[in-house]
Amino acid sequence: MRSRFEPDRQLTARMAITMFLLGLLYVAFIAALIVMLKSVVLVVVIAGALLGAQYWYSDRIALYAMRGRLVTPEEQPRLHGVVDRLCASADMPKPRVAVSDMDLPNAFATGRNADHAVVCVTTGLMRRLETEELEGVLAHELSHVAHRDVAVITIASFLGVVAGLIVRFAFYSQLLGGRSQRDQNAAAVFLAVMAVSALVYAISFLLIRALSRYRELAADRAAAMLTAKPSALASALTKVSGDIARIPTQDLRTAQAFNAFFFTPALGSGTAVANLFSTHPTLERRLEALAQLSAELGEPGGEPGRH
Repeated sequence: MRSRFEPDRQLTARMAITMFLLGLLYVAFIAALIVMLKSVVLVVVIAGALLGAQYWYSDRIALYAMRGRLVTPEEQPRLHGVVDRLCASADMPKPRVAVSDMDLPNAFATGRNADHAVVCVTTGLMRRLETEELEGVLAHELSHVAHRDVAVITIASFLGVVAGLIVRFAFYSQLLGGRSQRDQNAAAVFLAVMAVSALVYAISFLLIRALSRYRELAADRAAAMLTAKPSALASALTKVSGDIARIPTQDLRTAQAFNAFFFTPALGSGTAVANLFSTHPTLERRLEALAQLSAELGEPGGEPGRH
């Protein structure tokens, strides 16, 4: 079903280019593994199992890790009311709605498609945001669902996951497998697998991070266009980012594994190098884009971020 979220041609182009490059990388990687491991069955089983688990169970995994639970309209009337209005405006199926009892102010959307999606917000987010700000955050998450971002990123990141698994598999099989040190061919295969896997992981990691940062900007824009209130979304971004910076580091460790799914990463301000590897653009970059959009729309009421 097509939604009323405007198609983003730049996002589509970047996704296509990234997927093409990852596809080439994937073909070379699988070919190398088949030659080096001499087991097509092993490669297919590993690849298929990981892809299937990520694709079909991403919503359950994320909810379990973030201690999220599905809620009814009776339990959370304000939250369901916002989601109902946004889905009606966007002409898209309503996802399942969940709440995570965490003080960390954040939200995420996951699921393999719009019919199997779930949107989850933390109690910390709902407590901190006004209704218009919450609406902007949820519109951002629904944009990810409408544009199938979760499925695209899951599939695109799959190659890196397989590469990481192969590195571990090769390492532990060499460490625990009892191979003779005299077997120079086995040692050469081990080193080759490690080298190829590490290279593939590094390249796919950088490609996915670049795509992820752009999809966040695209989701911000789509949300602002749907609600016609860029300043409310910018205000939510400013509040959430500022409060996350004050959350104790130990409370963020579990959440950081899911940064790619979040509205804003569970991290404080980073260095320029850290930002290069981040799943999200910097707060300044996002606010700048929203300020420009606010000016284009002629939105009354002041600057985004000062709502």
